[in-house]
Amino acid sequence: MILPGGALGVLGGGQLGSLFTVAARAMGYRVTVLDPDPHCPAARLADRHLCANYDDPGALNDLGKTCAAVTVEFENVPAQSLEFLATRCVVRPAARAVAIAQDRSAEKTFLQQEGFPVAPFIALRDEAQLTTIPFPFPALLKRSRLGYDGKGQAQVDSRQEAVAAFNEFNQEPCVLEQRLALQQEISVILARGADGATACFPVAENQHRNGILNVSIVPARISASLANRATEMAAQLARRLDYCGVLAVEFFLLAGGKLVVNEIAPRPHNSGHYTLDACVTSQFEQQVRALCGLPLGGARLLSPAVMVNLLGDLWAEGEPRWEEVLQHPQVKLHLYGKSGPRAGRKMGHFTCLDESVEQALAAALEIKARLLERSKTIKADA
Repeated sequence: MILPGGALGVLGGGQLGSLFTVAARAMGYRVTVLDPDPHCPAARLADRHLCANYDDPGALNDLGKTCAAVTVEFENVPAQSLEFLATRCVVRPAARAVAIAQDRSAEKTFLQQEGFPVAPFIALRDEAQLTTIPFPFPALLKRSRLGYDGKGQAQVDSRQEAVAAFNEFNQEPCVLEQRLALQQEISVILARGADGATACFPVAENQHRNGILNVSIVPARISASLANRATEMAAQLARRLDYCGVLAVEFFLLAGGKLVVNEIAPRPHNSGHYTLDACVTSQFEQQVRALCGLPLGGARLLSPAVMVNLLGDLWAEGEPRWEEVLQHPQVKLHLYGKSGPRAGRKMGHFTCLDESVEQALAAALEIKARLLERSKTIKADA
């Protein structure tokens, strides 16, 4: 075990890195953040900030020598950097899991080979595949790397549209995935220790807007048997990866209760932010515990909760009217301290707690509507 007083490292200083830092420091650990952005949110919270690229040899050597263990904020760090660090300190999750999750082709191939249900797909390397391999349309064309929140994706209804989109993506490696008729999107966040112990948080029901998570509803409005199946499938996936750390598994729910794995994330997840206020242990404390070899905390839900993302669009006419959020005694506001808002950028979130999901959801939607209305009023007055 790495006990409080030890030094931990995290690759990435955005909101997930800063929330990890807060959890680690609250538990008595020292934290070093490696991030190339001099203004990253975690830089103001950590003990040290190494402002360098994720593959910088000097920074990686420093991190490996001064930290007992290192984790990641996001999956798009070079797997080679994690392999290098693993020769000097504990690294969780391992480079293999991160390498699989950071490449859609590798991820879907792994899932398919391990027997997990996925949407029909083709791993595209060249245009010729689009003219020779039969495929059911409509579909989604997704860049294999660096796509998130709907970026690097295109809806295509025919082979011709797929060819055009592939060329717009500069013929970079892509995944062509059949577009499915979804009933719901859900996610399971779990923590798995080095000893194989697993703690799963309640299933979240997720609603997206323009490819970006808008609202997470917990517990998801699905049957107990379906929630158990999703949880068991996520835990089985973690075992197949020999995973250690916090893992998010996103599912599509189809007609007839069929579950399809959409993607995995080897770190805390936006849909798990509700755990900060509504669970015995947050996903970030679990990340610290798994990283340090500590027993995992309880994942029990203390209250139904609805989490709402706050995007940079809300700042278009100035600072949002936070009194609309803070006047509610059962609502928790979290702002990430990012240097500047822009459309679609995640700037914070709030979580509504209540006696039922329905009450929490009604309050959350009303608050979000008031924030948007105030923003329009400010614009009109200007």
